[in-house]
Amino acid sequence: MSTDVPTDVLVEAGGVSFALHKFPLVSRSGKIRKLVAGDSRELDVSFIKLSDLPGGPEAFELAAKFCYGINFEISVTNVATLRCAAEYLDMTEDYGDGNLVARTEAFIDEIATQNLSNAVAVLHSCESLLPLAEELKIVNRCVDAAATEVCREQLSSLSSHTDFSNSERMESLQPKGPVDWWAEDLSILRIDFYQRVLAAMMSRGLRHETIGAALMHYAHRALKGFNRKQVARDSSRTKLKVHDSATAIEHEQRILVETIVSMLPREKNSISCSFLFGLLRTALILDTTVACRIDLEQRIGMQLERATLDDLLVPAFSYSGDTLFDVDIIHRIVVSFLKQESDDNKVMYESDGGASPSQSALMRVAKLMDGYLAEVAPDPNLKVSKFIALAELFPDHARLVDDSLYRAVDIYLKAHPALSDLERKKLCKLLDVQKLSQEACQHAAQNERLPVQMVVQVLYYEQMRLRTAMTTSFVDGEQVGPYSQKAAGPGGLSAAISPRDHYSSIRRENRELKLEVARMRMRLTDLEKDHVNMKEGIQKTGSSSKFLSSVTKTLSKLNPFRFKDSSNVPNAKSGMNNRRRRHSIS
Repeated sequence: MSTDVPTDVLVEAGGVSFALHKFPLVSRSGKIRKLVAGDSRELDVSFIKLSDLPGGPEAFELAAKFCYGINFEISVTNVATLRCAAEYLDMTEDYGDGNLVARTEAFIDEIATQNLSNAVAVLHSCESLLPLAEELKIVNRCVDAAATEVCREQLSSLSSHTDFSNSERMESLQPKGPVDWWAEDLSILRIDFYQRVLAAMMSRGLRHETIGAALMHYAHRALKGFNRKQVARDSSRTKLKVHDSATAIEHEQRILVETIVSMLPREKNSISCSFLFGLLRTALILDTTVACRIDLEQRIGMQLERATLDDLLVPAFSYSGDTLFDVDIIHRIVVSFLKQESDDNKVMYESDGGASPSQSALMRVAKLMDGYLAEVAPDPNLKVSKFIALAELFPDHARLVDDSLYRAVDIYLKAHPALSDLERKKLCKLLDVQKLSQEACQHAAQNERLPVQMVVQVLYYEQMRLRTAMTTSFVDGEQVGPYSQKAAGPGGLSAAISPRDHYSSIRRENRELKLEVARMRMRLTDLEKDHVNMKEGIQKTGSSSKFLSSVTKTLSKLNPFRFKDSSNVPNAKSGMNNRRRRHSIS
């Protein structure tokens, strides 16, 4: 403050010294008046130290300008700082009308809390002014103002769509809207202030889908490019030292994730399943509390049918060298899902007495898990007990076809050739042969990795299925004529067999017969090869072996396809011809 009058007080605020005059300061500030009056030393220049002034030297400079009557602009970015500094310096109406306390209070009530952007800006500036900003109710007023403005805009948005159809209205209320205008403004807040704003919105009845969309936007922004450095974890891991800079950042990120998880709406499908899996991966990297991770696992289990295969591939963030993917977490999530489905089924059965509509969700998750098993099966460190435990979680009615599970088992057997026979049998017990398609049965019948019992079981079932198909075809072929004639009579039209269905059935049976013929040809070819090899081995022993020669001749005589007609039979005697003529009917 340059002036011709020499300064008579030196004020130090936040490490910065200001050479000023006593009169303008003591006329506006009660604190400086008390400090000057309490200084009994007779010095030309008094010294005042304000070490804990809110806002530091910048705040004191603005307060000193106000004392000197120098004009400056009060804005949403500095009004909270000025209000706290004025409270600290005791610049109330007792020391002049229109003092700094009254001026800043009027600005907060008339401008700062009148729209969302101003309230958020003031609230953001309060982050470094705690706890004084909390005591002065600045934070509460800004939180209430922000929540009120958001809810008011939501209500006006709903009322503006009253003329739309139901489908248009639902499309207009998707979570993509809020992210465009107020969620972006709120994302600059610190997590504790953000939590208070969302809590105020929820208390005012804001829809949980909107809250979930805003939280996802905030998490994506706050965790973007977060520190992925993992702290070395061993059996004797010590507690984190927050004083270390890198560890302090990781500690803040851990608190951020835990707070976001605690703020998630409890309603089902209010948060996307992929986002929840992303939070779970982040929680594993940052080593959050067990309660936080269990909460995420349970939330994912509530809507596991909406997950994708990429979501389930959660890496194992450990240095134990166990598995590539964290199978234990997926196991717990599936158990949580099945428990939730069981509870829903019980409630549905008690209320309606009918089948639960969650059957489709159960089948989708079972198919998803079969694909997951196929993805993790090549891992050489995956124990067979964990593989079996994950596959056995689902009841029999969860899978209509076992082809996907068979594929996963086959991949596991191929990646783990050192399995014992007992372990192979345990794996194959997971499969129901009757649920395998024809293509899967063909593959299983020629799969050398399967136990012999499994292959025999597949062949037996294929034979039974073929026999049943042939019997059904024979019965249908005999009865289609009489039944069709009866159906042509009065009242019998509904019992007629559709020609299209009958034609499809015949085509299906023909395919099965062709398949069986192809198998028999392959077996016949193998037998012929064995016969040729046997004959070559016998010939190598030499012609001196009369016993083997006689055996060969005997076998050749027993071959019914050796001679095509009787004219080519060597040494045919006339007696045979006489006998044939004698028994001839001509």
